[in-house]
Amino acid sequence: MEGDESSSSFPMGETAQEKGLSTHVPECYVIPTSHRPSLNPETAYVPVIDLVGFRDSSSRRSVTVNDIGNACRRYGFFQITNHGIDQFVLDGALSSAFDFFRLPTEEKAKFMSNDVHKPVRYGTSLKDGVDKIQFWRVFLKHYAYPLEDWVMSWPENPPAYREQMGRYAVEVRKLALEITGAITESLGIGAKYLSNKMEEGMQVMAVNCYPPCPQPGLALGLPSHSDYSCLTILLQSTSGLEILDTEDGKWRAVPELKGTLQVHVGDHVEVLSNGRYKSVVHRATLRKERTRISIASLHSLGMDEKMETAEELVDEEHPKGYKESSFRDFLNFLAKNDLAEGKGFIETLKIQ
Repeated sequence: MEGDESSSSFPMGETAQEKGLSTHVPECYVIPTSHRPSLNPETAYVPVIDLVGFRDSSSRRSVTVNDIGNACRRYGFFQITNHGIDQFVLDGALSSAFDFFRLPTEEKAKFMSNDVHKPVRYGTSLKDGVDKIQFWRVFLKHYAYPLEDWVMSWPENPPAYREQMGRYAVEVRKLALEITGAITESLGIGAKYLSNKMEEGMQVMAVNCYPPCPQPGLALGLPSHSDYSCLTILLQSTSGLEILDTEDGKWRAVPELKGTLQVHVGDHVEVLSNGRYKSVVHRATLRKERTRISIASLHSLGMDEKMETAEELVDEEHPKGYKESSFRDFLNFLAKNDLAEGKGFIETLKIQ
C-alpha cells in the first residue's frame, strides 16, 4: 500500500478495500476491541415467514399478519419466502451490482460525493475523509421512486444496470407496500393506515459492496446501526449480516437461505408503534475469501412528510414516547454526525 497507512483516510481509488489489499488491515480501519466481530459468531434465530397465501382473503392471511407482528415485536427482523419476486429478477439485480463495482475507478468516480442529500452518490466507508474510523465497503446509493424520475440519473455502465436494477426496484417496492400494510394491520390500526403516504413515499436503493478483507476480525463493513426507514428489504449475495439481540446484548449471524429476502423494521415504524415494535440494530461483517454484495431497498414516507406515533397506540399505560421526524430530518442528522460513534437517529427521537 502506498502512502502513510496510519493516516485517517485514503483518497478514493487508493482505499484498502478498493485496491484489494491482501496482507493486512491499515490502522484507520481497525475498530475498538470491544466492537470487533467474532470470527465464529453464534447463529441468530430469525423467523422465516412464508408469504404463500398472504395475498388471499383467507384465514392464512390473518395467520401471516400475526406472524409478522410477532416477529416485529420480538426481533424487529424476519426473512420471507414465496415473496413473489422471481429469482431471475433477484439474480439480475445482484449481477448488475457486481458488474458496477468491477468498473474502473474513474467510471465510478463520476458519482462520487460526500453530500448525503444527493439523490445518486458513490462512496467508500461512510463519509469519505470525515469519519474517524473507515469501513471496508464501497457503495452506490440512488433514489428509485418514481423510477421514471430517477433511472436516467443512475449509472449508464454497466449497460444492463438501469434495466436490471430498475426491474428489481419496482418489484421490491410493491412487496414493501404490502408488508407495511401487514405491519400496520398487526398493530391493530388497519392495513391501509399508511398506504396513501407510502404510495407517495421515498424509495432509496443502497447497493453495498464488501470486498475480501485480509483480517476480518479487525474491521467492519458497516458499524452498528438501525435504519431510519419504515422498513428495509435486503437482498444479499452471501451471508455477512449480524443482528444484535437486545435481550442478552450478543451479536448473532443471520443464516443464509437461498431465495429469501430479509425485512428490517426501521426507526419510523418504532415511532409509529410507540415502541411496541423496535427497529433492529445490525452491522455488516467481512469475509476473507470473497466479495459480498447487498442491496438494501429502504422505504419511507415522503422527504418532508413527518412520521408520528399513531394516536390509537397512546394511552395512560403507553404515553407517547417519540417525537415526529421526516426523511430529511434523518439526512440532516447523518450530515452532522459520525455513525461510528454509536449514537443512532432513533435516540434523538425518544422523549425521555
